[in-house]
Parts: sequence; C-alpha cells; structure tokens
Amino acid sequence: MIRVAIADDHAVVRAGLRQFLAEHEDLSVVAECADGRALMDVVRADAADVVLLDIAMPGQSGVDLLLAIKARAPSLPVLMLSSYPEEHYATTLLRQGAAGYLGKDTDPEEIVRAIRLVAGGRRYITPVVAEQLAAGLGADDRPAHEKLSERELQVFLHLARGETVGQLAESLSLSVKTVSTYRSRVLEKMGLASNSDLTYYALKHGLLQ
Repeated sequence: MIRVAIADDHAVVRAGLRQFLAEHEDLSVVAECADGRALMDVVRADAADVVLLDIAMPGQSGVDLLLAIKARAPSLPVLMLSSYPEEHYATTLLRQGAAGYLGKDTDPEEIVRAIRLVAGGRRYITPVVAEQLAAGLGADDRPAHEKLSERELQVFLHLARGETVGQLAESLSLSVKTVSTYRSRVLEKMGLASNSDLTYYALKHGLLQ
C-alpha cells in the first residue's frame, strides 16, 4: 500500500484527488494538508510514502516546503502540482529534489502512474522535461534561476515576492548579514541589480503565483 499525503490549500482539489485515489486498491490517502505546518507534521511522523505538493501554498510556498522536506526526509518522493505549464518550473524543481512535476490539468490516471513510479524509487519525467534536461547537459544555457543553489533559489523567491532582507532573515532564522550575502550572490549570478529586477524576472518567467 502506497501512503499518499496531499498538500493543497484548496479543499475541492484535495477532495477530488482523495476521491480518485481511493478507487485504487494500492493507494491510500493518509493525510490532507492545507498548509505547510500540517505537511511538515506528516513528514516528521514518517506517515507518508509520497507527497503531492501544490506550489502555491499559503505562508510557506511549495518551493520552500520542498526544500524543507528534502532536508528532513531526503528519500521521501515529492510530486509537485502546479497550474503553470511544466516548462516554466519543472526542471528547476527536479534539480531541487522533486521527484516529478504534474500540471493540475494532468489526466488523473497519469497522476496515479506518477505516484506509483516515484514510490518505486524512480522519477516522473515527461518527454518535454526530458528534452529540457538533455539540452542542459551540453551547455550551461539554462535560465539564470536554474543555476542557483537550493538556498539561493529560496532567497530569490522570497525577495521576488517583496520581502525585505530583515523579514527574510526572521523567517529563515538567519542573520541579516547572511541573508544580505545570499542576496548579493543571487543578484550577481543572475546578472541583476535590485529586488525590483528580481520581481520582474520572476514574473516574466512565471515563477510567482
């Protein structure tokens, strides 16, 4: 039996997924989480074999939660859910540790296939994403945000959403100096000059909900 945790702030999405997954004898929805705190409780309890995680979670974004999950339980497969086309986010999230990426318009049977695949220790990669990943092997012509480390990506997304260095330092339990160093590193790697540039870049590349 594959234990599945669903993390999405929309009750109707959780209910729809639960109802469909319940039709499969080898799948069991063991938790439904509306926020990051509830999801991390499930992760800490080792209660799930696969997590279905929406990118647009309240408070702590799905990207932040992915990083937190991989830090706590590196082997726990996380399938990311998003309303954005996979070419916007998929390769970045796979590099950050996601086991796969599913659009919210994905056929339910394909979601089941993805769950079974990642529960078996494999990754769920569509032909489109495979082509993107293969293209990145020959030359480092990836978008700038895909060249960031996990922590740098986390800092970038927070700053792009309008958080100040002080707010970010508090939420990540880091010193202002450390966050400022990350900010400078992110701006340098991405060839940008200000937080406004980060926000514009994020919007242009579909990285903000």
